[in-house]
Amino acid sequence: MTTITAAFYRGNKTFAVEQTEAQAPAAGEVAVRVAYCGICGTDMHVYHGNMDARVGLNRTVGHEMSGIVAEIGEGVSSVSVGQKVVVRPLDHCNECPACKAGHRHVCHSLKFLGLDTDGAMQEIWTVPAHTLHVLPDDLRMDHAALIEPVAVACHDVRLSQLQPGEDVVVIGGGPIGILVAMVARDAGGRVVISEVNPNRLAIAQKLGFETVNPVETDLPAAIQEHTGGKGAEVVFEVSGTQPGVDAMTAVAATKARIVMVAIHAAKPSIDMFQFFWRELKLLGARVYEPEDYEKAIAIIVSGGVDADTIITDVSPLADIQAAFEALDSSPTAMKSLIKVGEDA
Repeated sequence: MTTITAAFYRGNKTFAVEQTEAQAPAAGEVAVRVAYCGICGTDMHVYHGNMDARVGLNRTVGHEMSGIVAEIGEGVSSVSVGQKVVVRPLDHCNECPACKAGHRHVCHSLKFLGLDTDGAMQEIWTVPAHTLHVLPDDLRMDHAALIEPVAVACHDVRLSQLQPGEDVVVIGGGPIGILVAMVARDAGGRVVISEVNPNRLAIAQKLGFETVNPVETDLPAAIQEHTGGKGAEVVFEVSGTQPGVDAMTAVAATKARIVMVAIHAAKPSIDMFQFFWRELKLLGARVYEPEDYEKAIAIIVSGGVDADTIITDVSPLADIQAAFEALDSSPTAMKSLIKVGEDA
């Protein structure tokens, strides 16, 4: 057995970094030596105790990762030892109606690796081989740790059927909102970001986006002026707030597609009349599919996502507790990474 270092969530906003035994890959599995792992909003929900009933008090979290294949289980031929990879952290049942219809990412019994199983905040992570995507040899491993959240954005933009030249409003300029904006711009959209946090607005502006602070400016009026009275053909609701839901119909053009990206803690009130009046479409979007991962890899390789600006801090695994505490209180962080192991 191989002894590794892993971080365990213990409840009450606490992580313990301890020595444990790496899980040897069974048939159909691969052991990956983790390089970097990002802290995402779901991980912060775990940290705050909001998911204790699901994850328990002895869970290694983390899924936004990059790594190198360390060992291969029996029957695996899709990857080789030494290859750079990322994990698409979804394990489906293959038996439910969604799986049989080809929609495995919304499997009725979907397991999300790093929540329903142990995740990537450990030096060696053993996962099903079908979750792996191989990376180009020259892709930086810290940049590769962004592929999972970029894949979320790729899925959202693909479902929106965004066409080049269309006006886009992204409501919410946090990590996913910024990535949605960059992927939408890469697809040819004319993007405006609505955000209330001045630090996030500054990052969006640094990335070259037009921005509106709806606390200071009438957002629907600003979008009407920006689009010549037309409104936005594509709207992404990424804020998870009632004001964001109010805005998503107010800024939409006739026949607009609205993509619900955010997970709302409470049922929001939606102006359904606008869907009738202007024939709007509301689309749900959940995680990603394999093609979204491949698109995310391509966009990061091409520079369509400014990884160096998005990654605002990197901490060693030993400092995971301080990293979560800092992210919880920091007004400036966009994407925080944990350096779990070696880059190569």
